[in-house]
Amino acid sequence: MAFSEAERTELRRYCGYPAYGSGTGGYQGWRYFQAYGLMEFRLSHLTGTEETVARRYISTLEVLEKAIPAAGDALDTAGAAVWTRNPKEIEERTRLFDDWRRRLCGFLGVPAGPDLGDRGLRMVV
Repeated sequence: MAFSEAERTELRRYCGYPAYGSGTGGYQGWRYFQAYGLMEFRLSHLTGTEETVARRYISTLEVLEKAIPAAGDALDTAGAAVWTRNPKEIEERTRLFDDWRRRLCGFLGVPAGPDLGDRGLRMVV
Protein backbone atom coordinates (compact mmCIF):
# COMPACT_ATOMS: atom_id res chain seq x y z
CA MET A 1 0.00 0.00 0.00
CA ALA A 2 1.64 3.23 -1.16
CA PHE A 3 1.92 6.30 1.00
CA SER A 4 -0.72 8.97 0.60
CA GLU A 5 0.51 12.39 -0.48
CA ALA A 6 -0.10 13.63 3.10
CA GLU A 7 2.07 10.82 4.50
CA ARG A 8 4.82 11.53 1.97
CA THR A 9 4.72 15.21 2.94
CA GLU A 10 5.05 14.34 6.63
CA LEU A 11 7.90 11.90 6.00
CA ARG A 12 9.81 14.49 3.96
CA ARG A 13 9.18 17.16 6.57
CA TYR A 14 10.15 14.97 9.52
CA CYS A 15 13.36 14.00 7.71
CA GLY A 16 14.16 17.69 7.30
CA TYR A 17 13.46 18.06 3.59
CA PRO A 18 11.63 21.08 2.15
CA ALA A 19 8.28 21.04 0.39
CA TYR A 20 8.20 18.97 -2.79
CA GLY A 21 6.05 21.31 -4.85
CA SER A 22 3.95 20.41 -7.87
CA GLY A 23 6.21 21.34 -10.80
CA THR A 24 7.56 18.51 -12.94
CA GLY A 25 9.50 20.37 -15.61
CA GLY A 26 12.48 22.66 -15.69
CA TYR A 27 14.80 23.48 -12.84
CA GLN A 28 13.30 22.26 -9.58
CA GLY A 29 16.08 23.21 -7.18
CA TRP A 30 16.47 20.50 -4.61
CA ARG A 31 15.28 17.73 -6.96
CA TYR A 32 18.70 17.84 -8.59
CA PHE A 33 20.49 16.88 -5.39
CA GLN A 34 21.25 13.22 -4.85
CA ALA A 35 20.00 13.03 -1.24
CA TYR A 36 16.57 14.33 -2.22
CA GLY A 37 16.30 11.87 -5.08
CA LEU A 38 17.25 9.05 -2.73
CA MET A 39 14.49 10.15 -0.34
CA GLU A 40 11.88 10.06 -3.12
CA PHE A 41 13.16 6.71 -4.38
CA ARG A 42 12.93 5.18 -0.90
CA LEU A 43 9.43 6.51 -0.30
CA SER A 44 8.30 4.97 -3.58
CA HIS A 45 9.96 1.57 -3.11
CA LEU A 46 9.51 0.48 0.52
CA THR A 47 7.98 -2.92 1.22
CA GLY A 48 4.59 -3.12 2.93
CA THR A 49 6.17 -3.93 6.30
CA GLU A 50 8.64 -1.06 5.93
CA GLU A 51 5.75 1.29 5.18
CA THR A 52 4.07 0.09 8.38
CA VAL A 53 7.18 0.99 10.39
CA ALA A 54 7.38 4.40 8.66
CA ARG A 55 3.74 5.05 9.55
CA ARG A 56 4.51 4.27 13.20
CA TYR A 57 7.29 6.85 13.03
CA ILE A 58 4.78 9.38 11.68
CA SER A 59 2.43 8.65 14.61
CA THR A 60 5.20 8.94 17.20
CA LEU A 61 6.60 12.13 15.67
CA GLU A 62 3.16 13.77 15.52
CA VAL A 63 2.79 13.29 19.29
CA LEU A 64 6.31 14.54 20.02
CA GLU A 65 5.91 17.57 17.75
CA LYS A 66 2.60 18.62 19.32
CA ALA A 67 4.14 18.43 22.81
CA ILE A 68 6.72 21.13 22.01
CA PRO A 69 4.36 24.09 21.60
CA ALA A 70 2.11 22.70 24.36
CA ALA A 71 5.07 23.04 26.74
CA GLY A 72 4.81 26.79 26.21
CA ASP A 73 1.58 26.82 28.22
CA ALA A 74 3.60 26.69 31.45
CA LEU A 75 6.26 29.26 30.57
CA ASP A 76 4.65 31.87 32.77
CA THR A 77 4.83 29.69 35.89
CA ALA A 78 8.08 29.62 37.83
CA GLY A 79 6.61 27.55 40.63
CA ALA A 80 3.25 26.42 42.00
CA ALA A 81 2.92 24.66 45.35
CA VAL A 82 5.49 21.87 45.15
CA TRP A 83 5.54 21.87 41.35
CA THR A 84 8.28 23.86 39.62
CA ARG A 85 8.48 24.24 35.86
CA ASN A 86 11.42 22.62 34.10
CA PRO A 87 13.09 25.62 32.43
CA LYS A 88 14.68 23.31 29.84
CA GLU A 89 11.47 21.48 28.91
CA ILE A 90 11.10 22.94 25.42
CA GLU A 91 14.78 22.38 24.67
CA GLU A 92 14.58 18.79 25.91
CA ARG A 93 11.37 18.05 24.00
CA THR A 94 12.85 19.54 20.83
CA ARG A 95 15.99 17.45 21.25
CA LEU A 96 13.87 14.29 21.72
CA PHE A 97 11.77 15.18 18.67
CA ASP A 98 14.88 15.75 16.53
CA ASP A 99 16.41 12.49 17.79
CA TRP A 100 13.33 10.58 16.58
CA ARG A 101 13.50 12.44 13.27
CA ARG A 102 17.10 11.28 12.85
CA ARG A 103 16.01 7.73 13.69
CA LEU A 104 13.46 7.93 10.87
CA CYS A 105 16.21 9.10 8.49
CA GLY A 106 18.33 6.17 9.63
CA PHE A 107 15.49 3.73 9.04
CA LEU A 108 14.85 5.12 5.56
CA GLY A 109 18.58 5.16 4.81
CA VAL A 110 18.66 8.83 3.89
CA PRO A 111 20.80 11.66 5.24
CA ALA A 112 19.07 14.18 7.45
CA GLY A 113 17.65 16.98 5.34
CA PRO A 114 18.74 20.62 5.46
CA ASP A 115 16.07 21.56 8.01
CA LEU A 116 17.24 18.89 10.43
CA GLY A 117 20.87 19.79 9.98
CA ASP A 118 23.93 17.85 10.87
CA ARG A 119 24.94 17.55 14.52
CA GLY A 120 28.65 17.36 13.87
CA LEU A 121 31.20 19.58 12.25
CA ARG A 122 31.54 18.90 8.55
CA MET A 123 34.71 19.64 6.61
CA VAL A 124 34.92 19.51 2.85
CA VAL A 125 38.35 19.38 1.30
